[in-house]
Amino acid sequence: MNRSPSFVISWRRHGAARSARVAAAALLAILAGCALPGPEQAGAPLFGAERTGLAAQADAAPLAGDWWQSFEDAELSRLIGQALAAHPTLAQAQARAAQARAMADMVHSATSPQANLGVNVTRQRFTENSIYPPPYGGGVYNSGALDAALSWSPDFFGRLDAQWTAQLDQAHAAEADAAAARLTLAGQVSRVYLQLGRLAAQKKVAERTLAQREEMLGLTRQRVTAGLDTALELTQSEGALPDARNQIEALNEQIMLARHALAALTAQPVNALDGLSPTLPSAGLGAGGHRLGADLLGRRPDIAAARWRVEAAGANIRSARAEFYPDIELSGLVGLSSLGLNNLFEAGSREWSLGPALHLPLFEGGRLTAQLSGREAERDAVVAQYNATVLTAVREAADALGSVQSLERQQTEQAAALASAEKAWQIARDRYRAGLTNYLGVLNAESQWLAQQRAAVDLQARRATAAVDLATALGGGWQAESARTAAATSTPTP
Repeated sequence: MNRSPSFVISWRRHGAARSARVAAAALLAILAGCALPGPEQAGAPLFGAERTGLAAQADAAPLAGDWWQSFEDAELSRLIGQALAAHPTLAQAQARAAQARAMADMVHSATSPQANLGVNVTRQRFTENSIYPPPYGGGVYNSGALDAALSWSPDFFGRLDAQWTAQLDQAHAAEADAAAARLTLAGQVSRVYLQLGRLAAQKKVAERTLAQREEMLGLTRQRVTAGLDTALELTQSEGALPDARNQIEALNEQIMLARHALAALTAQPVNALDGLSPTLPSAGLGAGGHRLGADLLGRRPDIAAARWRVEAAGANIRSARAEFYPDIELSGLVGLSSLGLNNLFEAGSREWSLGPALHLPLFEGGRLTAQLSGREAERDAVVAQYNATVLTAVREAADALGSVQSLERQQTEQAAALASAEKAWQIARDRYRAGLTNYLGVLNAESQWLAQQRAAVDLQARRATAAVDLATALGGGWQAESARTAAATSTPTP
């Protein structure tokens, strides 16, 4: 009983100096009991251009955003434009990007002071059996309050800023995802359109083959009648017709499926393109002037999205580390409050409050440490995903570029073979007119020419499709919209 007063007297006697020392000692004791985040972990390394064998610089300028215009096909351009404007998949990706941006704005609002205005008017009967004496107890009164509140959390340790940065990076990733969806959709429309053109061209060759076999059957019948051929040759010629008709019917089925797929990609009714029969383009993106450089890492939206997620994971780690440190909030209130509305605006109705609030984690049972470890593992996972995306992208670009170059050479050789077959067919016809050979020789030469025609159609379609693959593998003309994005996607640090 005697120690407490002496302690109080001693405290008061020494005044502010001792108060400061005690407060400092208490603060040190609290901080000593706090959990500590420990040293920062380096994490898994990002793959750079040198890891994937990319050249330091690319020789060619970036592709145009409307790369499909290189095919010089107005119908293809119209269909791609319609798909980009109306397809639900692209609209979904754009909505996710807008949602991510809104989430970033919402998180950012927490870093700013918050102000609120409250108005409250109440009519209330006070109980007679409580703390209110008569005449308030048992009476009915109006009460009112008019308050303005202000609060602010100074972000001394960067927790709120890290959270906002993480959400902003996620928004950038979602926007890059939307760009990747746009590129994928344009590529799908182009490939199906070119497939439809190949099928239409192959159908023309198949129809010419059927006509040729009908001519061969007629000639065989004449030769059987003249005793120059037997029933065996006639049966073989007749059996060739159903096979030719079956090939045409199979092509009709594939054409129907391609038209339906193209209608779905362009968000049209399933039978909207039943009359579409495109021709294969002779123009298209060439391999000349293209070289796989380090800028590929900044031109592919899927790589950019993966890199933004790495940045977001790093910001989440900074936020988790800041959770170990004190969180301070400053709040204040000023207003009017009275029992009876006629007194609300009198000077005596004033009220106010002001004070700081301190939250300091002491013993969290390992929660903060586990949370930090989880964020670090998340970063390693998204780094691994980024590295996998880079490897896939480089392989796709190298494959597409190599295919375009190879198909250009194949087309050169096949054009020579086609010209030779056409020349042989012309010679056979000339010999038939001169009476030096029979018409079977003409038909056989024509069969060789038709086979080369089919090969030419396939090569032309493959060459055009490879150009689409190259355009999409090089990023389709997409460019990072900010210097920060460009830096993040083109120069990853180890």
